[in-house]
Amino acid sequence: MLNFDDQDGRIWYNGSLKEWRNIRLHVLSHGLHYGSCVFEGERVYNGNIFKLREHTERLIKSAETLGFVIPYSLQQIEDATVETVSAQGFSDAYVRPVAWRGSEMMGVSAQESTIHLAIAVWEWPSYFSPEARMKGIKLSWAPYKRPSPECAPVHSKAAGLYMICTLSKHAAEAEGFDDALMLDWRGQVAETTGANVFLVIDGSIHTPTPDCFLNGITRRAVIDLARGHGIEIIERAIFPEELSKADEVFVTGTAAEVTPVGQIDEMKFKVGPVTKLLLEEYDHLVRQTQ
Repeated sequence: MLNFDDQDGRIWYNGSLKEWRNIRLHVLSHGLHYGSCVFEGERVYNGNIFKLREHTERLIKSAETLGFVIPYSLQQIEDATVETVSAQGFSDAYVRPVAWRGSEMMGVSAQESTIHLAIAVWEWPSYFSPEARMKGIKLSWAPYKRPSPECAPVHSKAAGLYMICTLSKHAAEAEGFDDALMLDWRGQVAETTGANVFLVIDGSIHTPTPDCFLNGITRRAVIDLARGHGIEIIERAIFPEELSKADEVFVTGTAAEVTPVGQIDEMKFKVGPVTKLLLEEYDHLVRQTQ
């Protein structure tokens, strides 16, 4: 198992590159105790960071949603990301920018806390095993639901929102599944614990409207690819009983990329032509010269 605090290389931390093993977070950081932390997940393909501008913009917006300002400009964050990728020297890698409130105030209020920013880069293979990815991953139903926008900052990539994802994924894996499919508070299909979901029904692609979860950057890229091939995209409310109508199911995300779904609970699905097309097209898109 990869131990993330014991790696060679360097992490960009509050303005400069520092030795990986020397990076420390104080135990009384507000981000640790109260979840005032935002992050991004980015991928490097052939040395290029895919959709860097969109990810950086979302990082800044997520911080603003949580009520703090990252003390670096968009350009400074992008430059730091490129610098860190170059320093690590990986052609294909994962990038994790993270910003959080520090330890100056310990309590619910933390307006005077210092805002920290770090960027780490490491080699990381596909989120799901190659075997599972090509056969189609197995999903169970998550025990937790995505909250209403009135109950949580659902359009930010905030660390605290992922605890129900961790618990749901652990429950799925304990039962022999790869991941869990989450409903929202209304009982509509939302997403998996870390990826958006799509159904192929009679040649059209149906996907939940992202009104209480992230409208993923990969999600939008795959929608553009599908439309480029003349495939109809329908964003709408989807209920669990409609899954039986699907000919194919797949998920998308920075980590998951385009991953077929072979099973949801007891329902089985084939890895069909639309999913295969978009998987190949997405792989071509991310690896082309940028």
